[in-house]
Amino acid sequence: MAVNARTISDDELFFGHKACAGCGGALVVRQVLKVLGPHAVSALPAGCMSAVGFNFPQLCFSNNSFITPFAATASVISGIEAGLRAQGKKLDDCTVVGFAGDGGTADIGIQALSGAIDRNDDVLYVCYDNEAYMNTGIQKSSLTPFGASTTTTPVGSQEQGCPTQKKNMFEIVAAHDIPYAATASIGYLPDLLRKVEKAKGIHGTRYLHVIAPCPTGWGHATDVPIDIAKEAVDCGLWYLAEFEGTQVSGRPGGKFTLNRDPKEFSDVVHYLRGQKRFRHMTDEQIQVVVDGRDRTWERLRAQWK
Repeated sequence: MAVNARTISDDELFFGHKACAGCGGALVVRQVLKVLGPHAVSALPAGCMSAVGFNFPQLCFSNNSFITPFAATASVISGIEAGLRAQGKKLDDCTVVGFAGDGGTADIGIQALSGAIDRNDDVLYVCYDNEAYMNTGIQKSSLTPFGASTTTTPVGSQEQGCPTQKKNMFEIVAAHDIPYAATASIGYLPDLLRKVEKAKGIHGTRYLHVIAPCPTGWGHATDVPIDIAKEAVDCGLWYLAEFEGTQVSGRPGGKFTLNRDPKEFSDVVHYLRGQKRFRHMTDEQIQVVVDGRDRTWERLRAQWK
């Protein structure tokens, strides 16, 4: 357990970290903890945020925080929640939250997360999605988008980046009839903060999936991650939505809500060409991306509006 007694202000609980300049994941952790408050207990697996936040003796969390095994984020926060209940703690004042990246969530951690949802443990799980295993060298995860260049999906004469489509973790989680799940973007911080506040007030398992650009892995300037995250939403490659399960919505099977439905999308080509990982893409590959976006939005608008 790491406890940091230093304070900058009453609501700053994650500071002094060693993340790369412009790190989207660090912004996610900082903003979520500001909403949850100093009594929140957080757990983070091996990954970017544990690597930059637990550099003893320069610990960057002012709340109680733990490092977990890579696959065990959801299991560990379930155990913490059970321990707090056994001590008679009120979880309204003491949110248990896990922060994990895309690989630690959608790949190695999905079994533990599914189990926590099945038990409906009273925890909040936050995935900061930078779309690859960034901490270990920018390897492909199942949340890496089609066409992206990574160290395990390189660009060359035989391969042209990631050949697979991004896994839909939001709808996978919603299929469990979880009490609450939402997608968010650091490009739309008021929406993110509202969803954290809403999740804080709901009991049972809650899940937030936040797109969090990584300048190092995505190949863009360090001063534009918020602009990039906003553009991902505006061009339709990331959507802002919520799911309220049966016990929250009162509807059998739950309720989906689109929080933002652009009348027109911004230019996908501009979004892709602004990142080094996509600059190799051919017009044909970009059309695959555009066609996939259009099919997704046709389905979302038909089913969720």
